[in-house]
Amino acid sequence: MPVDYKAIDAVVNIWTEEALSHRPGWTDEFFVGKVKGKHDSAGISLEQMLEGMDSADIEYAFLVAAKSGRPGLPGSYHMPPEVVARAVASYPDRFFGLVGIDPYQGMDGVRALEDAVRNMGFIGAHLYPHWYELPANHAKYYPFYAKCIELDIPVQMQVGQSLLYSKEQRCRSVGRPIYLDDIACDLPELKLIGSHVGIPWHDEMIAMAWKHDNVYIATDAHSPRYWPESVVRFINSYGQDKVIFGTDFPVLRFERTVQEIDDLGLKPEVRRKFMRDNVIRIYGLEGAIR
Repeated sequence: MPVDYKAIDAVVNIWTEEALSHRPGWTDEFFVGKVKGKHDSAGISLEQMLEGMDSADIEYAFLVAAKSGRPGLPGSYHMPPEVVARAVASYPDRFFGLVGIDPYQGMDGVRALEDAVRNMGFIGAHLYPHWYELPANHAKYYPFYAKCIELDIPVQMQVGQSLLYSKEQRCRSVGRPIYLDDIACDLPELKLIGSHVGIPWHDEMIAMAWKHDNVYIATDAHSPRYWPESVVRFINSYGQDKVIFGTDFPVLRFERTVQEIDDLGLKPEVRRKFMRDNVIRIYGLEGAIR
């Protein structure tokens, strides 16, 4: 059924030649071997990405300046926020930026988070707990969470099982969604988004989003055709205000992902919330998006 609005993808990896120059050697093996994806090792230009977004009726994408582990450790890397900031500056009517968190950077990292938001235009924070083998309720994260409250920005964090990205640094799965319970109880003003659906603990993630007003779910990285039935039911009923759309591009490609979502047969009013309205509300983008 045709719709009169365009989607917003809340989780996208920047894949330009410049961005790939900052990623480690495991990228090829992981994306082609493990994820069975199309890696595009030569890079995907911003213009090519926009063509793909247009073909899927996606108006905006949130580009992640990821921090994946501690620099210097095997397989770890930090995407410089300047790479994402330049992309956003080039296409301000199509991209927003999320800045990564490394808990081992301490207060220097907290100040860098504030600088990225206040001076570089980033609209949210992003966290990969498994890269640090610290669950999301660990004390090292709390100064960052407090700064997110002060800046009035959400923090996205991976929940669910993590994979083996670099065989030189095998990350344990620390993404149990129940850990968000501690954070939400301690910091009810913090907007928490559990990305990657939460599989295999997706029902635990649903329980956290249902319990706490400030906890949400992003559905990136797992093909919609394989989402558990309880996730689809949550989106299409009592959780319709609590879930946002994402691809984790290039893990999932834009057009195919949107088509698989349409194949789920969501109610029209639910689809609009899921694909657009919820993320605008959660990120406070009413004034920035038409």
